Amino acid sequence: MHILVINDDGPPSNQSSPYVHSLTKTLQEYGHTVSTILPHVQRSWIGKAHFVGQVTKPTYFRPGTLHQDDGTVHERPLAKDDDEEEWVLVNGTPATCAQLGVFHFFQHRGPVDLVISGPNYGRNSTSLFSLSSGTIGGAMEAAVCGKRAIALSYAFYSRDHDPKLIAGASRLSVRLIEHLYQNWGQGVDLYSINVPLVDGVEQHKIMYTDALQTTWSSGSSFLEVDAREEDEDPNKREEEIRQGKASSADSHSSRPTTHKHRHFKWSPKFADVQKSIEESPPGNDGWAIGQGYTSVTPLRANYMHVLPQGPGELKLSPSVPVPHSKPPPVYTLVNYEDNYVQPLILEALRSRSTLESYIFINSLSDLPDSSSPCLQITSYESIDFEHLLAHPSTSLANAYVIRKALIRKHYLSNTIFSWLTKSPDSPLRSHVKPSVDFELDYAEFLAEALMEAYELHESFARNQDKEPRDREWWILKPSMSDRGQGIRLFSTEDELRTIFEEWESEQPDSDTEPEEAEIAPFDPTAPILNGSTLSAQAANPNSIITSQLRHFIAQPYIHPPLLFPAHQHRKFHIRSYVLAVGALKVYLYKEMLALFAPESYTAPGSLNNDNDYGADTPASGPDLRAHLTNTCLQNGTREGSVLRFWNLPSSLPSSSSQEPTTSPAEWKSRVYDSISTSTSELFLAAARTQSIHFQTLPNAFEIFGVDWLVDAEGRVWLLEVNAFPDLAQTGEDLRNLVGGLWKGVVETAVREFFGGEEAREEERDGMRMVLDVDLGRKAYS
Repeated sequence: MHILVINDDGPPSNQSSPYVHSLTKTLQEYGHTVSTILPHVQRSWIGKAHFVGQVTKPTYFRPGTLHQDDGTVHERPLAKDDDEEEWVLVNGTPATCAQLGVFHFFQHRGPVDLVISGPNYGRNSTSLFSLSSGTIGGAMEAAVCGKRAIALSYAFYSRDHDPKLIAGASRLSVRLIEHLYQNWGQGVDLYSINVPLVDGVEQHKIMYTDALQTTWSSGSSFLEVDAREEDEDPNKREEEIRQGKASSADSHSSRPTTHKHRHFKWSPKFADVQKSIEESPPGNDGWAIGQGYTSVTPLRANYMHVLPQGPGELKLSPSVPVPHSKPPPVYTLVNYEDNYVQPLILEALRSRSTLESYIFINSLSDLPDSSSPCLQITSYESIDFEHLLAHPSTSLANAYVIRKALIRKHYLSNTIFSWLTKSPDSPLRSHVKPSVDFELDYAEFLAEALMEAYELHESFARNQDKEPRDREWWILKPSMSDRGQGIRLFSTEDELRTIFEEWESEQPDSDTEPEEAEIAPFDPTAPILNGSTLSAQAANPNSIITSQLRHFIAQPYIHPPLLFPAHQHRKFHIRSYVLAVGALKVYLYKEMLALFAPESYTAPGSLNNDNDYGADTPASGPDLRAHLTNTCLQNGTREGSVLRFWNLPSSLPSSSSQEPTTSPAEWKSRVYDSISTSTSELFLAAARTQSIHFQTLPNAFEIFGVDWLVDAEGRVWLLEVNAFPDLAQTGEDLRNLVGGLWKGVVETAVREFFGGEEAREEERDGMRMVLDVDLGRKAYS
């Protein structure tokens, strides 16, 4: 259709006309030809008036960014062959706009099929609003010019102008407008529509209503004022009325009136309207808006309403109209460098997105234009961040540039410490163990490195005269390693020093470049003796690079962990997948993994006769494989090592303690909720306290693997955060779990960025939103 848009609020402005730009863009997205002519200034409450004797002059408006008030006004129109969008502004009324738009402008686009007046900044319900409305007056003028017309108004409840609420109202309005045009009622000249700006309005009822007859029951709508107020700006006064700041006449009741020369200011008492609505029966337009419904009032061009289909609910077609114009293709580069993951990403893109098409490319040099819509899903090292940063509104990639605050262990420790210092009541406090971080190059400098590690010194003192099995144990992790590399256990300073001396003795000759040297892997069955070594490697490809051995953290070893007889009392940790989108929404994927150690658990420092679970244990000490839950470190078969979290036993072992209010059978839901809350706090902590080391981008998303341990009391503890988690470790049996993760990513991150509607909860494939915070980083081109 060729649709003419007019209004009484003037050109786009967050102060006085916040809705018209959203409506025109939505109409265009649905494939309609839109011509726009508006008053050049605010013309509310003017009805169907014209300015007699005035010469009407146009200027030309080029709309800018939606909701940004950056449009420009020009004295002359664009050249004929220029493709930039241009509206017409005139120094007239809404009725004037209707006349000029129908008969004088836009003739090259063909006859106007429909005139939409609005959306008005505020409701136009009940007769008191309607009879004075410039929005309805403009639509009435179009009707007497022989055109079908609709007056559209948005009933707001906040002046924050939430883009999400406005977009929802605009989508509903376009669908409703198309329905009314195709089902135009007999005897109807125009419709007056009122849409409430509320969350979920697209799912609320739409009601045919009449216009409630209302009167100024409390008396005059004018207030006597001092003569010195006569020069007050009328536009400012109109804004005060819109915001409900009208003065009370009672405050002037004692004003002397000995002089007949008096000035008056319009000061309507809108409480009269609300009182009429409250006292009226259901079925009118004021009542519908009060219920959160959209009202549709059929009118004749003589201000009389007509209900050709009778009052009641209007139901739109259950099939949501799809925009007629095809969105531009998204040029997509997928090179994840993982044969397990790559086909799952491609399947998710092809099966879950509502975009019309993807064009797969081999490199960004294949883009027809640098600003073409572009999606990169590759390894971190292969992402073209320069292109990403240069095109924030059209280019999307699967990683942030900087996120050390989460994925580097010593940065993560500092992130949590800073957050808990500023937010001592944070729920994260109950789910993290205090960490000690330090830097060390050589074992001989260990004492200096630990000079301020008070927690370690206190623990060493407590352990001094204890048997190994009775000590407090600590876990040592190189901060910059992953996949379980370089992990060790210790309980005394001598044991810790032995670990570093052991590493030094295994470094290669001096003629080997240090940054290329690897420490040989340890035997995973080696026992814990004096200073116990928890092997981090089972094969050379996973050996730790010595250049990573500088920053370390030490954390209390969590003992005892939650163990299930049905799984041979093997230790396990939980791998959760977290999706961070833009700046910043965070989602937790409901499907989580339980990753098991290959052997039954024995406590650090235990001997074979201390094994409580009947496992075969070497005489020299417990098998270190009892502590390795990272599947990257396991040799041979991994059968039974990777399970779906929700398939774990429904009840906890009888020896496990639980909070009195929690049934042991509900432990998995409680763990999931704890992980949800802690994930939200963790990412909020990084965003708020470490903005240098966690720099979110509006045009990026990233999947993180976040690891947790459940102790024997059923409490959840954060272990670490991993970027680009090794999804292939999930295995073939749970391949669909990873596929569902990527389908959720496409629905939640990809589709919405490239212009799709925000995915509903059921469309996100188990993605639970745990954090939605505006960090003020927008995508502007």
